[in-house]
Amino acid sequence: MTTPQVTARSPLALLAAVASVAGGALLILLLQVLPATSDISPVRRTISEYALSENKWIFDVAVLLVAFGSAIGFGALIRRKHLPALSAASVFCALWTVSLVVIVAFPKNNWAIGPSTGGTVHRIASVVAFVCLPLAVWFAAKAVFPSSPARRAVTRVLAVAALAWFGVILGAIVVSMNGGEPWWRAIPLGLVERAMALTGLIALASLLIPARSVTAPVTEQAEALEIAS
Repeated sequence: MTTPQVTARSPLALLAAVASVAGGALLILLLQVLPATSDISPVRRTISEYALSENKWIFDVAVLLVAFGSAIGFGALIRRKHLPALSAASVFCALWTVSLVVIVAFPKNNWAIGPSTGGTVHRIASVVAFVCLPLAVWFAAKAVFPSSPARRAVTRVLAVAALAWFGVILGAIVVSMNGGEPWWRAIPLGLVERAMALTGLIALASLLIPARSVTAPVTEQAEALEIAS
C-alpha cells in the first residue's frame, strides 16, 4: 500500500510573477538613462513623465509587466489556497492592477497646456494604485504567512513604509491648502513618488517570493498503514 502525501504546488507561477514585476521596475530604471528620457529629473518629475516622450512604449510595457505580474501573483496565491478569492487583499490587488492599465490607457497630461479629462483620470488612477498596492500586501501578509511571523512582519513594515511615502504627499497638500507653496513644489515629488513605488514593489515581491517548498508530513495513521503493508 502506498502512503498518501500532500506536496506544495509548484512555485513557478509566483516566481514568474516576481520576475514580471522586477522586469517592469528595471525598464523604468532604464528610462532614466536612455537619451530621450535621461534629462527628466528623477527628483522633481513624476514617473509618468516618461509617457510624454518618444520612449512612451517602454513606459507602457513596464507598467503592464508590473500589472501582469501582480495579477498572476495574487492569482497563484488564491489557487494555492493562501488567499480567498474574495477578500480585502484580492479586492485591493484588483484595484491596483486595473489602475495600472488605466494609467497606460490615459497618459499623464501636460499641465503646461491646461487640464484634460484623460489627465484627470490618469491622476485618479495613480492615487488609487499607490494606495491600493500596500493595502493589498498588508491584508494578504497574515494569510500568506500564518506561521512565519518574521516574513509577515517584514512584508507589513514595507507596506506601511509605502503608505508613509504617500503620507508625505498628503502632508504637502495640507500645508499648501493652508497658505504654503504649491504641494508639488514643496517636496521633491519625483523622488517621493519613486521611493513610494519602489517600496511598494519590494513589499509585493516580499509577499510573492515563495517559501521553500516542503513535503507535508504524513499522518501517524498513514505511517502505520505503510508499516503494515
